[in-house]
Amino acid sequence: MRALSIRPATIRDLRALVRLEEASFPEPWNENLLRSEIGAGPSRRYTVAVLGRKIVGCLGLMTVDDEAHVNTLSSDPAHRGQGIATRLLLDGIDACLADGIRHLTLEVAASNMAAQGLYRKFGLAPVGVRRGYYAGGEDGLVMWVYDLDRPDEIRRREGIARSLPSGH
Repeated sequence: MRALSIRPATIRDLRALVRLEEASFPEPWNENLLRSEIGAGPSRRYTVAVLGRKIVGCLGLMTVDDEAHVNTLSSDPAHRGQGIATRLLLDGIDACLADGIRHLTLEVAASNMAAQGLYRKFGLAPVGVRRGYYAGGEDGLVMWVYDLDRPDEIRRREGIARSLPSGH
């Protein structure tokens, strides 16, 4: 398999990001929202995973003080199960820590067990529910991981990174 690279998202990526959103979510973000987020300045960090020339994943983070919120995390359905979302999240957490951000939160659809499994692997734990947060009234599970700079959390991510197949 070709090497996977992660780079900052740009406005030139919008069409590919819209397609990725549409393939990944029942309520996909549109081009205007994505454009706004990518251009929102230092409180946002959007990265894409690229395989060859194709964008196969995206991570969007919003930061406030020492906390980061995962706004979006997706991988191309044709490439799921290959560690793309894991690599994006590892990269995003490393960038957060470099910027002094120590805590991470997100909402995930209550029915999305695959995503919940990924987040739990990273130490995120459920702390609450947002009733009717998603399309059709589905609940959103609120998850947090605190103190990403703790030695046990660092070891957790090192183990995750070691478990990924090489060649990506």
